[in-house]
Amino acid sequence: MTQINAVDTGHEELIHDAQLDYYGIRLASCSSDKSIKIFDVSNNQQRLIADLKGHEGPVWQLSWSHPTFGSLLASCSYDRKVLIWKETTSSGLPPQSNTAGGTQYSVIYEYDKHTSSVNTVAWAPYEYGLMLACGSSDGSISILSSTGDGRWTVKKINDCHPPGVNALSWAPAVLPQSSDESGVQGITGEPVKRFVSAGCDCLIRIWKFREQDDGWIEETHLDQHNDWVRDVAWAPTFSFHRDKIASCSQDGHVYVFTRDIRSSTNWECTQIGTHFNDVWSVSWSLTGDILAVAAADKVSLWKVGLDGKYQCLTTPHTSASSAGSPSVSSAVDSTAGETGNIPLMAT
Repeated sequence: MTQINAVDTGHEELIHDAQLDYYGIRLASCSSDKSIKIFDVSNNQQRLIADLKGHEGPVWQLSWSHPTFGSLLASCSYDRKVLIWKETTSSGLPPQSNTAGGTQYSVIYEYDKHTSSVNTVAWAPYEYGLMLACGSSDGSISILSSTGDGRWTVKKINDCHPPGVNALSWAPAVLPQSSDESGVQGITGEPVKRFVSAGCDCLIRIWKFREQDDGWIEETHLDQHNDWVRDVAWAPTFSFHRDKIASCSQDGHVYVFTRDIRSSTNWECTQIGTHFNDVWSVSWSLTGDILAVAAADKVSLWKVGLDGKYQCLTTPHTSASSAGSPSVSSAVDSTAGETGNIPLMAT
C-alpha cells in the first residue's frame, strides 16, 4: 500500500471522518472543530473548495450521495442534528453556508428529531431513491427519503440498539431470487431494501423493508462480538450469489459474515486475523473483494485466499498519530483520526 498524497486539511481539532465522492475527485472531512471541509483531490492536487459551518458540536461522520441526485453531502453531529448539504449557485445562500475556493454548498434539509448524538449517516443505493439512514446514541434509526421535490418523509425505528447506534451500512440493490419447478434460478420483482446496523449492545442487526407493512423489520441479528460493535460494512457488490458483511468491535475482533442469497438465511462467520488493538473501522473496496481495517495507528488490507481464509495483502500503513478513532473509506483509501492531515492510499 502506497501513500499517493497527503491532504493538510487545516482542521484545528481531531478529524473523525474523511469520505471521497463517487468519482474519487472530492474529499470531504469533518472534525471536532465543528467544521466540514471539501477538497478537490483530482490529479494529485489538494485544493480547498468549501469550508462548511452549520453544526454546533463535533461532526462525527459524512456520506456522499450517488451523483444521480447531484452533489449531496450528509453530515451528523453530537449536536443531535443531521444536515444535508447541496452544491448551489452563487446567490441566495442561507446563513449555514460557507465557501472557499469558489464552490458553494448550502443546507437543503435539517433533521433534528433525535434526542442524543447522531453518530452515523449512510445514503442508500441509488436504486432505492433518495434515502438516508441515520443512527443515534438514543438507540433509534431514522430513514429520511425524498422524491427530489424538496419534501422529506421520515420513518423512525425505535429501540434498535438501546445503548446506542454506532454504525450503519446498506446492502447493494439485488433483485429477489426465485426458481421454477425444475430448480432453474431467476429474478423477480423489485430490489429488497436492507441495511445493517451495529451498536453498543454488542449486536449486529439486519433490517428489511416490508412493503405490505410500509415499515422496517428486524430480519436477524448476529451476536459473535462481546463488546461494543464500532463499525459494520456491507460489501457493495456480490459475487457467486453471496452477501458479505464485515464488522469490528471494541473486543479487538474483525469478522466477515457471508450467506448464500439463493438458498440460505444463515450467516457464516469468519474471523480476520487474530486480534487487533483498538480497531475502529472497516471498509470494502468497490469490487467488494478487499477489506480495509483501521486499527489504532495502522491500516491493513485483507483478501480471502483459495483456502477460504483472509490473508493480509500488505504491511500495515502506520499513521503519524494514533490519537482518536481512525476511519477508513474506499475508492482510493482515505484514513482519518489525526489532527490536520489525511493520507490518501492506493494499492
